Amino acid sequence: MIHDFMRKPRFAELNIGALAGSITGSIGGLFAPAIPPAIAERDPAALVSLPILGVICFIISGALGWIIGGQIGPVLGRAFRQPRAEVIGGALGGLIPVIVVMLWAWYMMQH
Repeated sequence: MIHDFMRKPRFAELNIGALAGSITGSIGGLFAPAIPPAIAERDPAALVSLPILGVICFIISGALGWIIGGQIGPVLGRAFRQPRAEVIGGALGGLIPVIVVMLWAWYMMQH
């Protein structure tokens, strides 16, 4: 019999880490493609210059944040035995697709 604390989280399982990852990923993904041009142009108004791409990244980063945060969050929560660690792990998992989108946008801006 596998105890609950030894169980690995299932794929796309509903948990607090997945929720935190989804929130972080979706909100970050909304602005991620426009952050490198806004920094390069030193214009905060450029953050809303790519609305369609922002919505596409909102959906994709939110879904990936749910999956990644749902895997990382419970592992950290069990390791530290704190529910806050699960939330922080989920949020860090949600940042992964946001960082990937920002790096992609920076690469596309350079080339």
